[in-house]
Amino acid sequence: MDWEFSFLYALQELHNPILDVIMIVITTLGDGGYFWIGVVIVCLIMKKHRKMGLQILLSMLCTFIVGNLILKNLFQRERPCTLDPTIELLISRPGAHSYSFPSGHSMNGMAAAVAIFCNNKKIGIVAIVLAVLIGFSRMYHFVHFPTDVLTGFCVGFAMAMIVQYVFGKKMRKSDVSVE
Repeated sequence: MDWEFSFLYALQELHNPILDVIMIVITTLGDGGYFWIGVVIVCLIMKKHRKMGLQILLSMLCTFIVGNLILKNLFQRERPCTLDPTIELLISRPGAHSYSFPSGHSMNGMAAAVAIFCNNKKIGIVAIVLAVLIGFSRMYHFVHFPTDVLTGFCVGFAMAMIVQYVFGKKMRKSDVSVE
């Protein structure tokens, strides 16, 4: 964990008024998954994108179950801001019983972004960049360790790929039964 704190302390040296505002906005996009849920709603409204919307929703739901309900409670890792409360936070301190590992912002962002990428490469690349920025912002704000964010990305990626696989299999089955 020493290298993780060293990395987080190095990020604290990057703080400046402009970057602070940018990082607050970026991290807020990941709060509660609301941005990604908004994307799901827009996709579900548009007939052309309903399949993608459903894949994003299911990817995020699987990620929530595996990451937030199982892994966070299994590992119960304290947040860096809890272990070193001397660092002044720019965002609200996460709740007392809110665990660090894996990063929920990173999991949800990557699950949604990969689901989008599997359906639309151009928009998906933008979504993946946003998900990575959201994950980075969590370290910038001293509320997650690097391994929290990396594991969050992996969990989100895996859940989105599982959903994509199941959808692909179901679509192939329905194509065969239609013929």
